[in-house]
Amino acid sequence: MLDNAIKIPKLIAIKARIHRELVGTLKSITISRSASGKYFASLLMESDEAIPVKPKHVTSVSGYDLGLTHYLIDDKGNKTANPRFLVNAYSNLRRKQKALSRTKKGSRNRSKARLKLALAHERVVNARNDFQHKLSKRIIGDNQAVIVETLKASNMLKNKKLSRHISDASWSSFVDKVAYKAEMYGVHLVKCNQWFASSKTCSCCGDKVKDMSLNIRHWSCPSCNTKHDRDINASKNIRNYGIIKLKADGLTVSA
Repeated sequence: MLDNAIKIPKLIAIKARIHRELVGTLKSITISRSASGKYFASLLMESDEAIPVKPKHVTSVSGYDLGLTHYLIDDKGNKTANPRFLVNAYSNLRRKQKALSRTKKGSRNRSKARLKLALAHERVVNARNDFQHKLSKRIIGDNQAVIVETLKASNMLKNKKLSRHISDASWSSFVDKVAYKAEMYGVHLVKCNQWFASSKTCSCCGDKVKDMSLNIRHWSCPSCNTKHDRDINASKNIRNYGIIKLKADGLTVSA
């Protein structure tokens, strides 16, 4: 490694944008090339820094429900809007895809059209990753324990009306980012069972409603008559589920 450059055996020093301070001993470099022609170097470093120890006594716990109208809903009622990066860029991507399909194979114009389409897709991916990284860092920084639901997206993609929106949300990618940040910063992470009926269960009395379609956003519990916002109620149940799991692991929770 050099200042603002990477030295690879048998090659001259290559100028590079180093995104963060490198700590430790360099073990390996993996070079990759994106569809838009950009090169990236992934550096594996070995460091002596100890991983933060997760607290035995937890004082701040939050449960988070994932959705489409709102991307993230916590048990306190805070909602994060869904940016819908792919859906908003759909018209532009469709136009560039059509322009590519009209070009002749092997021509210079086809190469130019392919590059424009690749750059448009790259902007969508970069915007989504930036949003997910900032959101996951925020919730990890605010809590000692984070409880998130896990969704089986492959089954949900069978819904033709929502498949594009579900793919755009990329929930599994977000949960992965939360998971590695939790490990990095010493925060407990509990993934709620995908079969847990968080939306249909009353967070006050525990009564479970038999059926509830997706278009029902507010409902009243037939047992205790408590009025619920579907998503906030789900996040409260997810939080309670996580607290039970944390206590079962021998931790004390006073949040």
